[in-house]
Amino acid sequence: MNKKNFNKGILLSTLGSFWWGFFGVIYFKYISFIGHIEVVIHRSFWTTITLLLSTIFLSKWKIFFSLIKDKRQLIILFFTGILIFLNWAVWIYAVAIDQIIDASFGYFIMPIISVFLGYFFFNEKISNKGKMSIFIVLISIIYLLLVDFNSIPWIGLIVAILWSVYNLIRKKIKVDTDTGLFIESLLILPFILIAFYIITKNSYNDFDISNPSLMLILILAGPMTVIPLFLYVKGVELSGLGPAGMIFYITPSLQFILGYFMFNEPLNIQKLVSFFLIWIAVFIYLKDLYEKN
Repeated sequence: MNKKNFNKGILLSTLGSFWWGFFGVIYFKYISFIGHIEVVIHRSFWTTITLLLSTIFLSKWKIFFSLIKDKRQLIILFFTGILIFLNWAVWIYAVAIDQIIDASFGYFIMPIISVFLGYFFFNEKISNKGKMSIFIVLISIIYLLLVDFNSIPWIGLIVAILWSVYNLIRKKIKVDTDTGLFIESLLILPFILIAFYIITKNSYNDFDISNPSLMLILILAGPMTVIPLFLYVKGVELSGLGPAGMIFYITPSLQFILGYFMFNEPLNIQKLVSFFLIWIAVFIYLKDLYEKN
């Protein structure tokens, strides 16, 4: 692997992960006052528009049309589109109700859950350290079940499961990441437009011509979603999945830090113990990735 490209990939993966973990949290927290339903509607709609522009700019129509001609892939992308929409909706809801720490829990364990799903559905081999990571994650969840059921970060678990299943299904079809997301967005766009029509008709919307500055801020939901995606995916291409996978942990780490120190979210001792176990699992998982690469 070319060292220059590798270093560039590390830089791009870092920027993408930092964007998700820092700017993404700050931005979606800032606009959460309009209500999480309208926020996820705008995120979906403006992501579609941003990906349309990037498809035009990058001349990816040949890839786009080859995908939409395949009915099997279209059906799969429709279901993955629903999954990613639900993932966004749950995460935005978590930000709106001050549960960023719980959401970060999901992104910490997501790669480890993906390893388990890869083993279960694709018979992918799991190293002993990988098995140990999965076991520790299970222990952390069982610990909360037994000690303090109310402390279980359900939002984080839902985020992790949705995102892991999304990646699992997308793995069954070899689809260009951004073009695939564009098609997913287009397939769920009719439902998004209907939802926006309903909230507008009932005067629940904040997106209005009378407030152009807020309109502009909400339009940024598209670039705020797509830019870090491009940065991270390009980083994966240049540096490899293993190194980029390790760097990804910048995202939940920053989410946790912001949730605790900036937004003063509570963290009881039971949840802290659970997080400590998760961090041990993550360390073992990352060490295994490092040794493989």
